[in-house]
Amino acid sequence: MNSYTSPRLAAMLAALLLLASATGAAFAAVKGKKPVGLERYGVAVYSDLCLQKDSGEIGGQRVTLHRFAEADSVIYEFTAGALSWPIVANDVNLDTATGAFDFTIAGADNEERTIVGKFSKDGQTLTLEGDYCGGNVRMPMKLSRVRDFGRPLKNCTPCPPMPEAPAEAVPAEESAPVPAA
Repeated sequence: MNSYTSPRLAAMLAALLLLASATGAAFAAVKGKKPVGLERYGVAVYSDLCLQKDSGEIGGQRVTLHRFAEADSVIYEFTAGALSWPIVANDVNLDTATGAFDFTIAGADNEERTIVGKFSKDGQTLTLEGDYCGGNVRMPMKLSRVRDFGRPLKNCTPCPPMPEAPAEAVPAEESAPVPAA
């Protein structure tokens, strides 16, 4: 009997061909699929660092999230004229289901401060709550995930103008001239 015409061999070759094509399709699907949200392990950097056009100083902040099997850790950097030394955060909490995120840092005066934020569903943006633009305007800080670490910093966006407080109205009694006696 010729080995090329064996029904058993033909069935094995067909099964191998089917398995190879299914495996190739599975690898192609996984390779083309981008991760959604935050990865469970690894390092992600979020930053809104920018260059002050008038002074040339760096503005903004940077959050580096390290995700390990045991726990997550955060390194926080901010600017106050110059980029601060990296601060290792305490009490890092991340709810991957909702994207809620908070951590605690000790400031230069050793007073603890909790920073609260939320990740976008795709994990590309971290929005931190808090006062921005000198603490006068309640405005969230939006940090984008950094993928290109060699790119130059963008120019900082100026803060919106502060609305002027309305002048207090002077009561009519006080503004009327006093008659001479």
